[in-house]
Amino acid sequence: MNPRQNLLTLEDWRSAYAAGAQPQALLGELLGRLSPTDPAWIARLDQAGLQTELARLATLDPAKAPLWGVPFAAKDNIDAAGWPTTAACPAAAYQPTADASVVARLRAAGAVLVGKTNLDQFATGLVGTRSPFGEVPNTFDADYVSGGSSSGSASVVARGIVPFALGTDTAGSGRVPAGFNNLVGWKPTPHRLGMQGVLPACKSLDVVSVFALTLGDAGEVAALIDGPDEGSPLPAPPLRPAWLPEKPRMGVPMLPELDTVLGYDAPWRQAEGRARALGAELVPLDFTPLFEVAALLYQGPWVAERYAAVRELIERSPEVMDPTVLEVISQARRFSAADAFDGRYKLEALARAIAPMWQKVDALMVPTAPTHPTLAEVAEQPVARNSALGRYTNFVNLLGMAALALPGGFTAAGLPFGVTWIAPGGADAALADWGRRWEQARLAEGDMVLGARLRLASPSDTMLRQLPASTPTLALAVVGAHLQGLPLHYQLRERGCRLLARTRSSPHYRLHALPGTVPPKPALARVGAGEAGHAIELEVYEMPLEQVGSLLALIPPPLGLGSVELEDGRWVKGFICEPAPLADAPDISEHGGWRAYLASRALAGTNT
Repeated sequence: MNPRQNLLTLEDWRSAYAAGAQPQALLGELLGRLSPTDPAWIARLDQAGLQTELARLATLDPAKAPLWGVPFAAKDNIDAAGWPTTAACPAAAYQPTADASVVARLRAAGAVLVGKTNLDQFATGLVGTRSPFGEVPNTFDADYVSGGSSSGSASVVARGIVPFALGTDTAGSGRVPAGFNNLVGWKPTPHRLGMQGVLPACKSLDVVSVFALTLGDAGEVAALIDGPDEGSPLPAPPLRPAWLPEKPRMGVPMLPELDTVLGYDAPWRQAEGRARALGAELVPLDFTPLFEVAALLYQGPWVAERYAAVRELIERSPEVMDPTVLEVISQARRFSAADAFDGRYKLEALARAIAPMWQKVDALMVPTAPTHPTLAEVAEQPVARNSALGRYTNFVNLLGMAALALPGGFTAAGLPFGVTWIAPGGADAALADWGRRWEQARLAEGDMVLGARLRLASPSDTMLRQLPASTPTLALAVVGAHLQGLPLHYQLRERGCRLLARTRSSPHYRLHALPGTVPPKPALARVGAGEAGHAIELEVYEMPLEQVGSLLALIPPPLGLGSVELEDGRWVKGFICEPAPLADAPDISEHGGWRAYLASRALAGTNT
């Protein structure tokens, strides 16, 4: 266990400062523990740098800077003013004059960068061994790889050195290290975050990722860095609702092909059981089309994007590069401009063929990686062992999807096992909402530990305090055939609505049964001043604003959408009725709601 158990999460750091601790003491003690021989670090904050950071903190109002004095690390392909960027290739190092967009946003929130972390050179690899600064070992068993390319960032979070760190993810670099080190790995939808100041691997696919011990911390950091750069040439993706259905349909691989010798099959079965217990329906899918997309990343012309990023160095001084990285990127020479277009056409055709999958499932649930190699195995087969790790990661950014990697348990030998959820682009917040349910289920099981067995998780560790943006919504009250279980409820389900509350209207309404409607429908009418009214049972749903128009088109006269007052005094949108037809519509208010009225009719029918 880590001796500094009280300073692991964002809330731990905030609590320490609230209790009177000073950044000089806490950050100074942290820097004193950073070993110069630790391969997770490429550069560390020195005492002169600490004084500069302390002076900067003194200019910020802690009440308005949510990460005031909180340390973090950044992968060394992400620029930070005052720090050289090496991308794990000293010969390619340069001195940026400005922070990357994401670093600037974190510093504006009061966070303190305490180090730049090791990576597979030029972010090319999923193992964490392709670096002249050393191989980063796994935090549970040093014989195994840490995962890459964001190896150092995952390592320093898993060991409790910093509460969060930035990585990047093109082919799984923000997910595989999370799975191998018992961490949360937040992989946003491509193009939703500003990428200015991030040395590209594949510029059209790269994203900045977040590693944290808890989903709450990852979500808060993701929210703080959310949003594109001003003037970005790439359009930001459309946003989706902040939730999955209460009982989501999860697509799982029909043939997971997990490493049974390593014992990966057992925690996967446990993860499937936990998902079912949370109400998910697991839908076996043939992942072949997804794997065909994945193959394009390194076996297709997208490798030319990696070549473009380092072309000058390869052509001038190839000997300074890691031999395996050089071998992988040099494959780009096999592809022509025509091949690049052919690859794009193939991807678009595969994307069209895959799109109907989202009519069958709400999200995908996959093992983060199918196996976990040792350092020795990677040294013996550096390309083959690395390639196997991208089975469930390589297709995600090519298809513009969001992903969230979470701890899923442990093998019998004590190695972490990770589970990843994948959803359509823009559904980042929805994955977090599901992840909260997952973490709370693991917490209830009593064996949820943070990072490299730093401590057991607590209920506060599973709280979501902040999330990245989701699509705007409105609250909609329904009183009749759209109630859960009734004939028109599917119209809400199709539009991604979620139930907020079962409650009642204010006592200023009457409910009428509209004659001749199919299916039968009621009409809610507000009474005039001084008239007797009733409180009517209703359900309130949250509806994506973009779906309101399509629902309006389905509402037959004399019904429409207006405003309804709830019993707590709040006003929400809801179904209302024109006044004229009410003269011929029986008043059924005494039943208190449509369900009770239908039940009375059924009982009357049975008695006759």
